[in-house]
This record gives sequence, C-alpha cells and structure tokens, in this order.
Amino acid sequence: MTQWQIIAEHVTQTTGMPFYPLEPRHIGGGCINTGVRLTDGERVYFVKLNGAALLDMFEAESDGLKEMADASVIRVPSPLCCGLSNGQSYLVMEFIEMGHAGRSGGESAGRQLAAMHRAAQPLFGWRRDNTIGSTHQPNQQRDNWIDFWREQRLGFQLQLAARNGYRGGLQRQGERLLERFHVLIDHQPQPSLLHGDLWGGNLAYDREGNPVIFDPAVYYGDREADLAMTELFGGFGNHFYDAYRESRPLSPGYSTRKNLYNLYHILNHLNLFGGGYLGQATSMIDRLLAEV
Repeated sequence: MTQWQIIAEHVTQTTGMPFYPLEPRHIGGGCINTGVRLTDGERVYFVKLNGAALLDMFEAESDGLKEMADASVIRVPSPLCCGLSNGQSYLVMEFIEMGHAGRSGGESAGRQLAAMHRAAQPLFGWRRDNTIGSTHQPNQQRDNWIDFWREQRLGFQLQLAARNGYRGGLQRQGERLLERFHVLIDHQPQPSLLHGDLWGGNLAYDREGNPVIFDPAVYYGDREADLAMTELFGGFGNHFYDAYRESRPLSPGYSTRKNLYNLYHILNHLNLFGGGYLGQATSMIDRLLAEV
C-alpha cells in the first residue's frame, strides 16, 4: 500500500468510518516536520510527517495534546492516531481552520492560559519524556523545582551543547550558574500544566476568534516558564499579559526568573540551529550571574 493508503486505513480503524482521501495538499509544517492537509471531501485532518526514528516524538506530542485538552480551558487540536508508513512517522490530528484574533482574542488567550496553569499535579516533570523542537526533553519527576530545572533543563542543555562542541566559556559560566541559580528562583511554585514551547508561532485563532495552542512540549512546572517564553520572541501583546495577570498575578522577581527560564530555549536553539545563538546564550548567563 502507498503511504496515504496506510494512513487512511489507520484513520478508518480509529474512527470506525471509511476514509478514502483525495490528493493530499502540503501546507506549512514548520522547520521540524512536514505538514499535510488530508480530506475525503467531508472530513479534514492535519497530518505531520517526519523520519521513522521520530515516531516517539509524535506519540509524546499526541499525549501532550490530550493532557492540555483534559484541562478543558483552551482549544487544542484533537489527536487521532500516529504510526509508521513507508519509512516515515506520522501524526494525524484535527484540522482547524484558522482565522483572526478579533478584538478580544488576546484577552481570551491570556485568561485561558492562566486557567490551564491551574491544572496541577504533585510533582514537577511529567510521566514521559518528550521533545522541545526535535531535541529530547527529559521529564523525570522531582518534588523540588530547583532540582528539576538544574538537572532536566539547563544542565541537560549544557551537556548537549558540550557534545555539540560548545565548550570553553559557555561551560565554565554555565557551571557557575548551575551552582548559584537557586538564588534566582526565590519562590515556591506549584507544578502547573505547561505548554512548554509557547512562542508566537504556536498560538493561533480559529474562525470564531477562539485561541488555539499546538505543538506542545508538555510538562508540569513553574507557570512563569510558559509566560516567559511568550516574551522571548514577542507577538502576544499587552491585552494578553493584562488578562493573564488579572487572572493570576505574578510573584515579585519574575523579571529575573524569566531570563533564567528563557535561557533554556536559547540553549536549545544553539543546539538545534548552531552558533548564531552562542553569543546570546553567554550574554544571558553573564547577566544572570550578575544578579547573584
């Protein structure tokens, strides 16, 4: 069978309704995956494709979408099935027609994200590892947020950077930060449900103007880590932040902690995309060390 016949058969088995797709149409899938719109003329699905070795990435993404959907506060695409087809892995999910935010879109997104962050569990981390972009993201559970962030986030990315050839000053300063950053995390967060990779490209609005979030790297952690990433590349707007803070005010010291949390993503970009992020990473570490 062809790739699309295998996927269509999986859709048929999952839904219990025959699915005979028309010609697939390639659409934007980001810099990691290939995205395809697949329809039989009535039902429409969004299919992500990647190499066969990345099936676990799609399985974890599917579980992450379900975890956020279970919070029942902000719309996410419903995952349908994932598997292997002719040397590629795939993830089939609900296709959502996107529109515009409208006048209240940013406010709705801020309030709904704050509500999702109220979903909590006793431990930091998650029941399984997943990916941040295409980088492995360990989520071994801890009862201490500082230990989790040191081991599973910054420490892991620094080790990966060393394996990728980024040694010298980055590692020396990074080790100093790992030893001292407990001073920077000066509050006791609860383990909140996080999207985990919430930059502007992972938030959109459906045809009715409702916010939709997707492409998660789910885990339970300090809610400020999600909010920090929304500020890293911009695109969310004052209405979003005002509505979030009205729903859940932030603790003093957030302006420093957000740089610590965003360092994780800059290190990940260094490991994914190369040395263009090295200067930004070392500058962020230097600024953080100046705070302790």
